[in-house]
Amino acid sequence: MTDSCFRLVASLFFALFSFSWAVVFSTGDSAAAQERKTAPIEAEWGGHLKVHSKASFQHEDSVYRAVGPETYLDESLEGRLKNTLFWGSRVRFETHYEMAASAGDTLDARDDLAALFGGSVPEGAAPAGIPSDDRRLMDLTRVVKEEDGFVLYHRLDRLALTVSPDWGIAAAGRQAVTWGNGFLFNPMDLFNPFSPTDIERDYKLGDDMLFVQVPVAASGSVQMLYVPRRDPDDGDVTWDESSLALKGHLFKGSEEFDLMAAKHYQDYVFGLGGAGTVGDAAWRADVTWTHLAQDNPDRDYPSFVANIDYSWIWWKKNVYGFAEFFYSGVGKDDYQEALSDPTITARIARGELFTLGRSYLAGHLRIEVHPLVNMLFTAITNVEDPSGVLQPRLTWDVTGDLQLLLGGNVVWGAKGSEYSEISIPGTPYTIRPADSVYGWLAYYF
Repeated sequence: MTDSCFRLVASLFFALFSFSWAVVFSTGDSAAAQERKTAPIEAEWGGHLKVHSKASFQHEDSVYRAVGPETYLDESLEGRLKNTLFWGSRVRFETHYEMAASAGDTLDARDDLAALFGGSVPEGAAPAGIPSDDRRLMDLTRVVKEEDGFVLYHRLDRLALTVSPDWGIAAAGRQAVTWGNGFLFNPMDLFNPFSPTDIERDYKLGDDMLFVQVPVAASGSVQMLYVPRRDPDDGDVTWDESSLALKGHLFKGSEEFDLMAAKHYQDYVFGLGGAGTVGDAAWRADVTWTHLAQDNPDRDYPSFVANIDYSWIWWKKNVYGFAEFFYSGVGKDDYQEALSDPTITARIARGELFTLGRSYLAGHLRIEVHPLVNMLFTAITNVEDPSGVLQPRLTWDVTGDLQLLLGGNVVWGAKGSEYSEISIPGTPYTIRPADSVYGWLAYYF
């Protein structure tokens, strides 16, 4: 799309938001205007503090052993302060402020890894760092202090104004939107999805976007979003880096259906999803088709996810479980080839894709051993290797505001499999997820 068309689309979207603003703040005798005149501004506060500790046991051939000890010890302290201002029932302004401090061997290894590979760390080998705003419209992240093995930063993860005129909802600013029906894998969720192995899922990373939702009769809705992004090389907002998406949601009895079309970066993504019940269980499924940019030799690929979940009583205990299958049409059989495939590595770098292979089966089980104590177990398996990761954990609600979580990650598989050891081409090192144990204490207010 040309720059002139891009500017026209952007202008239309923001004009739509301006129109919704005008509806709400109309000076006429509408219900919105009357409410604005009489309703005071109300504030709602909340947040949390979390202390994390983790020990990771690195395999002897792992690249992490080349730059650090056998056991990596890491700690972090993270706080989130939430505020929502309400102006009547039609206007709200949401702000989430985060401050986090992290220290340990994983951070200490980051610079050493870059030096080991001449400044360019292979995909999958770099430890997660500070959330980056390089592509986002607004740069709302600041590093307070960073040195070997330590970083302190703060950021705004939500900063969004939402108005609710009679015709729907419009929101602009940093916010989070989730599309799709996947539990662990979610190919229809293009915008900052969680990794399948993420245990902490309280909040998605926010993106700077315009979001509009319009109800359709009494049987569904249409959602539209526009995510302007910057080119990380020059900082300019460009159409090739941005996303424009439309999703229709329809109810029919106990079943739901989704239809999505999106221009995402330089690609076009089309999706179809559904959810319903079979007996006492619930099922969900999504299929997407991605049409890649013209200069990409692998022009098109499908992705698919399907799951079923069920709750029951077992030995007088409440039990919940689900099973999920995921197929990635962009995946490879040769993982070294996958690590050099720009179609895969670009999506890994953007936080959209978390796998190298094709077919995955996952299961999850939660047992309420006590009203305040839950045991959980998640297993993710690459069924073609096979290899996978096991994630046992326990949560204890110590008080109404205090929660303790203890857990671990155990990877398994033969050498050369995805979750075991993948050789880094041209080096004696491998990429291997580490076995680990962790715990965190969270206070909510």
